[in-house]
Amino acid sequence: MAVLLKSRQEIAHLREAGRIVAETFEVLRPYVKPGTTTAELDRIAEDYIRGKGAIPVYKGYGAQPARRGNPAVPPFPAATCISINDEICHGIPSTKRALQNGDIVGIDIGSLYKGWVGDSCMTYAVGTIDEEGQRLMDVTAKCLELGIEQARPGKRIGDIGAAIQEYAEAHGFSTVRDLVGHGVGRSLHEDPSVPHFGRPNTGLRIQKGMVFTIEPMINTGGPETRLLPDRWTISTADGSRSAQFEHCMAITDGAAELLTVI
Repeated sequence: MAVLLKSRQEIAHLREAGRIVAETFEVLRPYVKPGTTTAELDRIAEDYIRGKGAIPVYKGYGAQPARRGNPAVPPFPAATCISINDEICHGIPSTKRALQNGDIVGIDIGSLYKGWVGDSCMTYAVGTIDEEGQRLMDVTAKCLELGIEQARPGKRIGDIGAAIQEYAEAHGFSTVRDLVGHGVGRSLHEDPSVPHFGRPNTGLRIQKGMVFTIEPMINTGGPETRLLPDRWTISTADGSRSAQFEHCMAITDGAAELLTVI
């Protein structure tokens, strides 16, 4: 594992990219309502990101050729990933899919600004949601908060996952194991990998200069996942709902510095 430690100047650049992402969420917020299509949300986000002189880092990302009997993965076609209800992540925006009252929708946004990446995810309630959906969102947000508390020099990556797993499972939910947080820098995905489950005092030692995401994906049912035929959207295997919150952060002398905030 080759973790690229970032200087204060490099972290400042990453903060600029992260701020654009955070601002984009604020621009989108009024449009997250019944009747808005996911394609409309994507267009609004892309227009804002490009208007700030940045590039939507997800658009065109991740193409892979066919191999070992698996079909090719096309490049991601949109500026944002928008995932509804049982979709965990990587949902593709569509003109044919409108938000409905009671949905929970995860919106994942990435920007590339002056060569540096910002990456974050928020889950929103659409209209009025039921009690379980609200509890899922609240627990997921708290899981992120507890993970961030562990992200400081001298702790280990396993401490982050253990805090998230313990809280999620104590509330009757599960944490997705097939998808993890990741380092961020000039590339969207760098080392280290940051699982959202684990055992305390295990894994890589956290040190000053690391920059990574914590992005717990919490399910009301089991943790198992399935890949949809579009080769991008990942949903829960049992059809249960899922929520996700994500921040990118820099490890400094004390508490982690959140980079995807205004």
